[in-house]
Amino acid sequence: MLSWLEESRFEWTATTAQALKQILAGKSVVIVTDSDRQWFGHYIVNTINKATTERPMISVARIESLYPNYNTVTADTLDMLEDMLSLSYKDDYFFWYIGRGNDKASDLPKNLDRSFLWLMDEDYQNAYTMRSYDPLLDIKLLQLYRQFDKSLNAVLFGEVHVDE
Repeated sequence: MLSWLEESRFEWTATTAQALKQILAGKSVVIVTDSDRQWFGHYIVNTINKATTERPMISVARIESLYPNYNTVTADTLDMLEDMLSLSYKDDYFFWYIGRGNDKASDLPKNLDRSFLWLMDEDYQNAYTMRSYDPLLDIKLLQLYRQFDKSLNAVLFGEVHVDE
């Protein structure tokens, strides 16, 4: 079922390893999505620390819970928002962006080198790319999340080292 992922495994592995290293270092995850993927942002936040998961909790929040007006943010407000996040998290955070590369919601995550980017319809350095017109996109997103979750478990329990 994951043969589609096999084709882009090197791209997936590199971007995921960077995110996992940051989680291991204790950084918080700020989820940012475009409007079409908001359901997926909710899904991640609601499942990553579910009660049946027998691992340490991960600090994760959606950008809308930190700044409810994120969907109306302007270029001027982006700088203030980034300052607020830097003060709140002491720069110990990174963005996990899921959505179209040309969406204004991607502006802040794309400006931060340490972001974990799942971009649609845009090739971007250090990002995992997909196509928004893929009829199986939602299923693929859920499969990618499941792979990420399994990878997170493996790294947290020492079964895999992200530097290898």
